[in-house]
Amino acid sequence: MDTRMTKRRNFSDKFKATVALEALRGDKTVQEIAAKRQLHPTQVSTWKRQAIEGMAGVFSDKVRKAENKDGEIKELHAKIGQLAVENDFLSQGLKR
Repeated sequence: MDTRMTKRRNFSDKFKATVALEALRGDKTVQEIAAKRQLHPTQVSTWKRQAIEGMAGVFSDKVRKAENKDGEIKELHAKIGQLAVENDFLSQGLKR
């Protein structure tokens, strides 16, 4: 038995998505995909399950709402900064 430690492989998100999509198509079995990509069948099944679970998020309004909130937060921070400068300017004018 080989006692050397093997380096853990890291896969890009694009690669995982490609494998999951291939598994979702159903043209090949999970075992065939795993053999072709030199992966363990459990890994292919896991990525397939994660793709199915995450698919609803693609069509969700939550993502768009979060993006809109980020834009609003930036605008409000800019407005706060502007008001703080104006406030400082006006308070200096009252001290004179």
